[in-house]
Amino acid sequence: MKDFEVFETNTEEETRTLGERLAEEAKPGDVYTLLGDLGVGKTVFTQGFAKGLGITEQVNSPTFTIVQIYEEGRMPFYHFDVYRIGDVDEMEEVGYEDYVYGEGVCLIEWANLIEEILPPCYTQITIEKNPLKGFDYRKITVKRCE
Repeated sequence: MKDFEVFETNTEEETRTLGERLAEEAKPGDVYTLLGDLGVGKTVFTQGFAKGLGITEQVNSPTFTIVQIYEEGRMPFYHFDVYRIGDVDEMEEVGYEDYVYGEGVCLIEWANLIEEILPPCYTQITIEKNPLKGFDYRKITVKRCE
């Protein structure tokens, strides 16, 4: 794949499938950031991503716990939702670096809130709606680390 791609999905299932496909390429130590407004489909995408890693348990957004850990797939999956953090120091309290520089793959929702502590290389995924193209339409931009 190129270092920059744009995908268009028209159903939740297509968004979930794209997440699954991207996860199939993931390697231990990879970090993915997930950006988009509330209700844009970040959790749907993440559910597909988890499936692509071989995770069968229900995946929900860890809004109140900051990180959810899944270990049943082909590698550990660390799902962060940093929407509610007050400042980046809170990330130290949850052991952020152990996950980001660990043996699994990280997906961080609302990563723009912790930009200053992101690793130098990560894949940024941005999900956007366009009501003019339909209720379930999503434009998903994937920017890979160079």
